[in-house]
Amino acid sequence: MTSMSRARVARRIAAGAAYGGGGIGLVGAAAMGVLLAEVRMAKRHVGNGHSPRPPSAQGLYGHVYGSRYGRASGSYGSAYDAPDDPPLRLVMLGDSTAAGQGVHRARQTPGALIASGLAAVAEHPVRLRIVALPGAQSDDLDRQVSLVLEDSARLPDVCVIMIGANDVTHRMPPTRSVRHLSSAVRRLRTAGAEVVVGTCPDLGTIEPVQQPLRWLARRASRQLAAAQTIGTVEQGGRTVSLGDLLGPEFEQNPRELFGPDNYHPSAEGYATAAMALLPTVCATLGLWPAEEERPDVSRREGFLPVARAAAEAASEAGTEVTAAMPTGPRGPWALLKRRRRRRVPATDPAPSAAAEA
Repeated sequence: MTSMSRARVARRIAAGAAYGGGGIGLVGAAAMGVLLAEVRMAKRHVGNGHSPRPPSAQGLYGHVYGSRYGRASGSYGSAYDAPDDPPLRLVMLGDSTAAGQGVHRARQTPGALIASGLAAVAEHPVRLRIVALPGAQSDDLDRQVSLVLEDSARLPDVCVIMIGANDVTHRMPPTRSVRHLSSAVRRLRTAGAEVVVGTCPDLGTIEPVQQPLRWLARRASRQLAAAQTIGTVEQGGRTVSLGDLLGPEFEQNPRELFGPDNYHPSAEGYATAAMALLPTVCATLGLWPAEEERPDVSRREGFLPVARAAAEAASEAGTEVTAAMPTGPRGPWALLKRRRRRRVPATDPAPSAAAEA
């Protein structure tokens, strides 16, 4: 599917989500018989119910940047929150990838990696909360957002949402999926939190999945990712494409980048995804170098109609899309950026010995 046709499909899905439509499918009905047969075969090899529960990574990161904070107990909102200089608050929402399922150590989860990286860039402690639920689909975001917003005295500074894979595998209508995500972004932005969405990963790269399911899964994943981008940007959030991170890199190194269940990422896979998200998380808080906030023509960055930007981002991992001009000849426009990956200084990778255990 070309970028332009993907943009048209994404625009239709996003419009259906906004205006209450629900019938736009990701794959044709003629393919469903073969697809369901392939799904049954894949389920025999993927997962097998052996994924351990995600390790608890909640707590304080970057304690070295504020001696008064000490080490956190692992509970959100502990006594270490000094009222005159509180830590930055980061919340992870979404499914098993946001929770870090598939790894055994707290410091290997994407939340811990992003929190420790953010603390290093900001040179300030970061308190991490995780409300993501393994197996969650986008319709669980309403519950997760309510948990985040229930304590008005401890609202987050930035939220990271990773969602979409289960929507595809459970055949949730994409319009419904995007509607739930858009609502979650709108509620969080209204509460004053910045929002970064890691869009639907490319499910066509899971090793045991065979053709034609592999092709159908890739197509459905990228269509949903593009539609998620439109819905998120229209509500004031930013997106980062994770699709291609689970594409060439995962296909070339499946034993390194997938965990023991062949479905969830390994520690190295989560690190790859977290480092793609971190620059955008920092940028939302004004912590990224100003010179990198300007579009670089040499890297094919610039302003595009939001649907076209969404389609391009779905095909290239690490691509950020954020709102730009509110209107244009072809609707809202967005800024597309291909951020350079950079290493950040190492900081304490886990909040406490209890979380590590």
